[in-house]
Amino acid sequence: MSEEILINVTPRETRVGVVENGMLQEVHVERASRRGYVGNVYKGRVQRVMPGMQAVFVDIGLERAAFLHASDIVRPPLPVVAEGAEAVVVPAGNGPTPSITELVHEGQEIVVQVVKDPIGTKGARLSTHLSIPSRYLVLLPHARTLGISARIEDEAERQRLKEVMTSLIGENPLGYIVRTNAEEQTAESLAFDVTYLGKVWRVVQENIAKSKVGERVYEELSLPLRSLRDMLNDDIEKVRVDSRETYEKVVKFVHKFMPSLDDRVEHYSGERPIFDLYGVEDEIQRALKKEVPLKSGGYLIVDQTEAMTTIDVNTGGYLGTRNLEETVYRTNLEAAQAAARQLRLRNLGGIIIIDFIDMTDEEHKRQVLRMLEKGLQRDHAKTTVYPMSALGLVEMTRKRTTESLERQLCEPCPACGGRGAVKTAETVTYEIFREITRAVRQFNAEKLLVMASPKVVGRILEEESVAVAELEEFISKSIRFQAEEHYSQEQFDVVLL
Repeated sequence: MSEEILINVTPRETRVGVVENGMLQEVHVERASRRGYVGNVYKGRVQRVMPGMQAVFVDIGLERAAFLHASDIVRPPLPVVAEGAEAVVVPAGNGPTPSITELVHEGQEIVVQVVKDPIGTKGARLSTHLSIPSRYLVLLPHARTLGISARIEDEAERQRLKEVMTSLIGENPLGYIVRTNAEEQTAESLAFDVTYLGKVWRVVQENIAKSKVGERVYEELSLPLRSLRDMLNDDIEKVRVDSRETYEKVVKFVHKFMPSLDDRVEHYSGERPIFDLYGVEDEIQRALKKEVPLKSGGYLIVDQTEAMTTIDVNTGGYLGTRNLEETVYRTNLEAAQAAARQLRLRNLGGIIIIDFIDMTDEEHKRQVLRMLEKGLQRDHAKTTVYPMSALGLVEMTRKRTTESLERQLCEPCPACGGRGAVKTAETVTYEIFREITRAVRQFNAEKLLVMASPKVVGRILEEESVAVAELEEFISKSIRFQAEEHYSQEQFDVVLL
């Protein structure tokens, strides 16, 4: 499989695209005015304790207070790290979580790490279980433990990594998780990361000692370097960077942490924008639409709401060549593959419901579910898929730490307020008539002026002229209508003259 990482840099925005076999699979955006906070460590102050929620709000210097749950504060005497961990897993099973009031109090200074960016109206999510990632390891400064990623399945390799790490860390009081990238890496590579993380942690400790509340004591890497740290491996054929300055930083970073992959990085100096060359711009535009066409003629409808994301599968114009069951099965198979790609491309997280077309054959249902799981295998975010329900629904979850692509690039429509629909001209017309009646009962006026959108005014003067004449007679006042080009369809003003 051909896989490339494309890095597009402009003065105020950096974008990273992951292309597999010429097709965009992931896109990440970071803007200078709104860099993400996940991974950053801050010195904060407990602002408000909420015993009923077992949580506190912490001031870390951001616009909104951040949220810290009691389960993210507790440090049991014998920490246990889940085998599949790629980041800190909060230990469980060591007795009930103490009351939040026993753990922290208002005004207390506390060192915390952002584990989830502010999303919508919610503040950032925090943890006191700090974790600092490197190329092959994750440092857990407050947990004396050693974990191996569950994605490293070979038992002999797991044992080798455990032995190497045990000899490297010795009596080191810090904990580590061995990441998936560490598979088949030499002891020297792992030793380099242990040394690097030790230096980083010493700097963080110094920063904690001298920093004030609300100050950042550790900052996660910028998007290009973070993407390479997490994604660059032997499967990646090329990393193309269109900025000379960023290219030099990338080369330096790769040479330091992944010297064997030095030759994969190249500077793109072509006149045509790098994202245009690979069709990435068009793919991003398509990823912002609700409808996703399938090659068979069917299509998906992707709907992101506050509570969950739903994906509806439709056959569209696809009639198949055999029978209805075969048509439905083929469409669902293609839809399962497309849905897995869309989740990754749009960075959709939380609860996801996929409504496949009803199938009667149990084997067909199993195959569709397998196709979905296979499509999700290359997803870097953790996903959990549940069996198909009797209604043909598949419930699944996808770990979300940042806003979806749509939420990053778009805002609610000012005309409809994000509803996805506007009132018809007819509805607005009758609202205007009611407002006129209400206004003349409350205030004295000789005549009235109504300002509304051209479409609404046009409708009133053409189709509702008789109704206007009747209304003027009823209120004994003349009404003048004025079209305002900048008014949205739902907007109008009734002015008393």
